[in-house]
Amino acid sequence: MNSTSTIRTEMQGGVCSIILCRPERYNAINARFRDEFSAALDAADADDDVSVVLLRADGPSFCAGYALDEYAQQDSGQRRGRVWDSVYDLRNISTFVSAFAKLWYLSKPTIAAVQGWCIGGGTDLVFWADLILASESASFGYPPARVWGVPTNPLWVQKLGLQRAKQYLFTGDEMPAQEAAKLGLVVEVCPDNQLQSHAMELAQRIALLPCNQLQLMKLFLNQQAENQGIGSSRLIGALFDGIARHTQEGLNFVANAQTKGFRAAVRDRDIPFGDYGEGVKGKKRSAKS
Repeated sequence: MNSTSTIRTEMQGGVCSIILCRPERYNAINARFRDEFSAALDAADADDDVSVVLLRADGPSFCAGYALDEYAQQDSGQRRGRVWDSVYDLRNISTFVSAFAKLWYLSKPTIAAVQGWCIGGGTDLVFWADLILASESASFGYPPARVWGVPTNPLWVQKLGLQRAKQYLFTGDEMPAQEAAKLGLVVEVCPDNQLQSHAMELAQRIALLPCNQLQLMKLFLNQQAENQGIGSSRLIGALFDGIARHTQEGLNFVANAQTKGFRAAVRDRDIPFGDYGEGVKGKKRSAKS
């Protein structure tokens, strides 16, 4: 077992588990998380004993997105003494996108086991996985679609289909695990206490194949999506995310967060929709945490 401040790795047979281990922060993404996650994926891809990568997370939530309370306070993408620089911003956010996309470009199959929140930047990360399993408590969604963000992951259409992708990104609505399974985003929904064992069973079943056979199959399948233009969508998403953070509405959101606190600004955003932390499920989670 290897461990850093945000990532832990474990080996079981031909399966390398990469485990997000910042549960006290709902595994929120920051620069250290990005770098340690990227390094763990590189190591797994280079290890001849690894046939499958299984992405897991400690705590009640898989990943609640970027550590936006940090970013809202400092207006990332802006250098001291300069107005917003779109090229500098694109270069910065692309470091995160490139790290997460390694789940897709890794030569070996990647599986994600998701519990609790997987929202905002959490979807930017997990949608790159080849297969996603979810617990009954899991919820997906991109609430920054309402203000201050555009997804940097280009696979929404491939995962959900065009109309459903539009439905969820035109509203920012929360997507419970059962709905995600119905739409094909996740391959299985498990009771919370069975998620990890089910995910490991699937990973080990896949690992029965020769690794080179798995690598050929992944290249063959991913090429279909590549030919549909995910590279250009990835670039546009990363650029538009910066633009969305610097519209008047985006700047107003940051000002509200700086005045009232980030949680209050998020509440103001989500109250009209009655979901995420403002929904029944979200309030139950808050009471437990």
